[in-house]
Amino acid sequence: MRLRLHRFRLSKAVPLAISRGTTSAVEHLLLELEHEGLIGRGETGGFDTGHRHYDTEAIAAELEGLAPELECLAPQPLQPLEPLLAGLSPPARCGLDLALHDWWGQRLGQPLHRLWGLDPGACAATSVTLGLGPIEAVLARLERWRLQLPSTRIKLKLGSPDGLDHDRALVQAVRRALRPGDELQIDANGGWDLDGAQQMIPWLADLGVVLVEQPLAPQRDAAADTAGFAALQGLASIPVVADESCWDLADLLRLAPHVQGINIKLVKCGGLSEGVLMARTARRLGLGVMLGCYSDGGLLNSAAAQLLPLVQWPDLDSHLNLLNDPFAGPEREGDVQRPAQRPGLGVQPQEVH
Repeated sequence: MRLRLHRFRLSKAVPLAISRGTTSAVEHLLLELEHEGLIGRGETGGFDTGHRHYDTEAIAAELEGLAPELECLAPQPLQPLEPLLAGLSPPARCGLDLALHDWWGQRLGQPLHRLWGLDPGACAATSVTLGLGPIEAVLARLERWRLQLPSTRIKLKLGSPDGLDHDRALVQAVRRALRPGDELQIDANGGWDLDGAQQMIPWLADLGVVLVEQPLAPQRDAAADTAGFAALQGLASIPVVADESCWDLADLLRLAPHVQGINIKLVKCGGLSEGVLMARTARRLGLGVMLGCYSDGGLLNSAAAQLLPLVQWPDLDSHLNLLNDPFAGPEREGDVQRPAQRPGLGVQPQEVH
C-alpha cells in the first residue's frame, strides 16, 4: 500500500459557537491509500472535547510515521492490520480506517451499507445546528437553514457563558419560531454544572424538547463521569444522550445504564470499524443512536452516512455549512440524507469555488 496525505482547509459559511468556543475554519487531512490501481480515501482532523485535544499536525505525524510499515501490506484482510491501527490516536485511526473501507468497497464494487445489509430507506431526517449567540442572531441562523433545506429537526446549542437565564431565553425564542411538526433538541456541550443540569432538564422536558445531549462536562476519570450521568436519571421523561463522554464501545457499555442514547462521531471513535459496532450494540441495548460530526467535510460525512440506517437522530450538517468543501456530502432529499449507492464510501469530488 502507498499512503499519501494532503492538507486542506475547510471554512464555514457561518461560524459555529458552542460552550467551549467558536470555530470558523479548520485544517483537515485527506488520506489516499493506493493498492493495485484502486485508491481508498479517508478524511480526518484535529478536535477538542474540553478534556481531550488532538492537533491536526500531530495526527499527520502519526500517519506519516506509519506509512513505511504499510508499504509491504495489503488493504485486505483487515484483521492483520488491527494491531497497527490500535496504536493510533482515534482521529488518526479514523482516517486510515475510512481509506481501508473505501478501498474494500471499491474492490468488491459495492457501497458499505449494502455489504453490511443495511436499508437506505430506513434513514431519518438530519438535525441542523443553531450555535450560541444573541437571540436575534440565533433566529437569523434558523431562517438561513430554512432557505437551504426543510430543517424539521433543530439542534440548539446551550451552555452559554451568560448563564442559565440566557439559555432559557434562547430556548423560548427558538420554540416560538418552530413550525408545526418541528422537533427541538438541546446540546449543552458540557456547559452546565450538576445543579444547572438538574434545573434545566425537567424545564426542557415540560417545553416538549425531545432530548438533551451532554449536559455535564466530560471527566477523564471514568467513575466520576459515570456518576454525573447517574445523578441526572429520573429527573424527567426525556432522553439524555452522551457525546463527549462516549468515545468507544467500552464507554457505551459503561454509560448504558445511565443514559438513553449515545452520539457516535467517526473521528472520536476511530472510524467505521468501531462506529458500526457501537451502533449495533446501542440498538441491541435499547439506546437511541445519534450520528454526529465536528467541522467535518463531505468525505467524512459521506463515510458516516453509511451508518445512517442504524441511526435515530442523524446530526450530519457540518458539510452543509462549508464554503470550500472538495467533496460532495451524502445524497440528500429534503433534510433526509442517505448513504451513496456508489462503491465504498461513495465519495465524489466537487469543484471548489
